[in-house]
Amino acid sequence: MIGSMRRAPAPLLCAGCLMVMVTAAGCSTAGSDISGNTRVIRVAAAENFWGSIASQVGGKHAQVASIVTNPNTDPHSYEPTASDARTIASARLVIENGAGYDPWVSRLVAADQGQPIAVLNVASALGVPAGGNPHRWYNPADVKAVVSMLAAQYSKLDPADKKYFARRRALFLKVGLGKYNDLIAAIKDKYGGTPAGASESIFAMMAGPLGLKLLTPPTFLRAISEGTEVSAADKQTIDRQISHHLIKIYVYNSQNVTPDVRAQLAAARAAHIPVASITETLSPPTDTFQAWQIRQLKGIRDALARASKV
Repeated sequence: MIGSMRRAPAPLLCAGCLMVMVTAAGCSTAGSDISGNTRVIRVAAAENFWGSIASQVGGKHAQVASIVTNPNTDPHSYEPTASDARTIASARLVIENGAGYDPWVSRLVAADQGQPIAVLNVASALGVPAGGNPHRWYNPADVKAVVSMLAAQYSKLDPADKKYFARRRALFLKVGLGKYNDLIAAIKDKYGGTPAGASESIFAMMAGPLGLKLLTPPTFLRAISEGTEVSAADKQTIDRQISHHLIKIYVYNSQNVTPDVRAQLAAARAAHIPVASITETLSPPTDTFQAWQIRQLKGIRDALARASKV
């Protein structure tokens, strides 16, 4: 379980190991299937949050396979399998998060000896600096930008269906993300300025758009996300924020509950500070991106409502 393990960088695979995996996958020649009037782009998404969006934007002209789908799997330290190598080798487009989040993807792509594979590195495309927060799928503006990037990439790979992808993009932005956008705006309008605490840097991406004032030290947020040592000073700061009710809600990643986070959760509940949970990947994995996010946003909204009555 993610919650019981400290995160570590994904283990480096030797070139020989990668080559064996790709060889087992066979040379890729079927990244796009064209039969009659049906054109389908095969897409491999490293994580299912991007995979869900890619599938909805691509519609009938994209076949998307997500690699990391198990909520108990940590994308940071994921070890790719021969099956993953086959998935990437057979794809025409690969979507990786980047910013050090899933370095195993680029190694598999580099080892493939088949047809050229188009790669959308989300963090690079968004201009995330080295060492920047990789959790871009929790930033609504970045999500919208990626939707447009996907439509553009699909149109480049399948120019004949450019208008189709443009319609899918517009539909997803307006309808698919409609309730998601409305809920974010409503929370900001009603609870903007509320001080909040969080367990890691995932929530830092959403706190701003919600108008919440995130008081947890950034160094703590990053340490929990990356599995590095937490400073005593940061723990003391957070303990004081909880005991003195300087924060009104506490938001934690239920897939990464370290002993420090567990202690903070206990302290927050003892102090009657409402708690809300979020997850790193789709939970359940069968959810769409927007259904998953809306459920979590409602949990945050409910925690804020309880806090306003205290």
